[in-house]
Amino acid sequence: MSDAAISVTDLTLAYGHKVIQRDLTFDVERGAIFVIMGGSGCGKSTLLRNMLGLEQPACGDVCYNQESFIHADQQRRREIRKQWGVTFQQGGMISALTLAENLALPLELYTALTKRQREELIDFKLSLVGLAGYQSYYPSEISGGMRKRAALARAIMLDPEFLFFDEPSAGLDPISSRRLDELIATLAASMGSTVVMVTHELDSIFAIASSTIYLDNVSRTLLDSGSPQYLRGHSEHPVVREFLSRGGDRADRGQGMSND
Repeated sequence: MSDAAISVTDLTLAYGHKVIQRDLTFDVERGAIFVIMGGSGCGKSTLLRNMLGLEQPACGDVCYNQESFIHADQQRRREIRKQWGVTFQQGGMISALTLAENLALPLELYTALTKRQREELIDFKLSLVGLAGYQSYYPSEISGGMRKRAALARAIMLDPEFLFFDEPSAGLDPISSRRLDELIATLAASMGSTVVMVTHELDSIFAIASSTIYLDNVSRTLLDSGSPQYLRGHSEHPVVREFLSRGGDRADRGQGMSND
């Protein structure tokens, strides 16, 4: 039996009769930064939503620590979700709430901490992402990069075993994107979290991904898997090599982690 943190088996994604991806089978190893990649419209975000239970697959299973999430009852799903931290493409911050109020939501849902304890934890998590002192700010009052970091702070409020990101650096300039990648990698390593990320950004893929899968929008299935460095040079599928080689040596510059 696999000791993978996440196991996806024979998963088919569909909207009615329209099949998006079929027969997806892969493991996410514990502690990995695992990237779901592929061309536009191939079903990357759809796969993530199915893994999170936001959509129901046509068939197949998703297991966390060898336990089925797809076939679990609602109470058990709630328990499994406590182990997750999730950020969506635009950060998913609630505009009517301050950053502190946004970060308090998972604590109010899943813990019995006192107000003072919640405030101390919120202060600590904001400091980890470089937003100390921004508790009273609303999402509209800070930059896009800062909103992404605030969303990351909310995702790590419960020190989750699993972190999920949907295009985390979308819309950011290259420097902000690189710093966000480094922050994700650093925080995940410090917590021992397993990361699943959807992205098409080569700099991000080569900078932090330990393993990847490539979803093809022609055959509508998983074409290849492995480290991005290996797949770029050795995948038997030209479309995978081409995907990972676009932009020339630009992606190579993302392989070294910056200290700034």
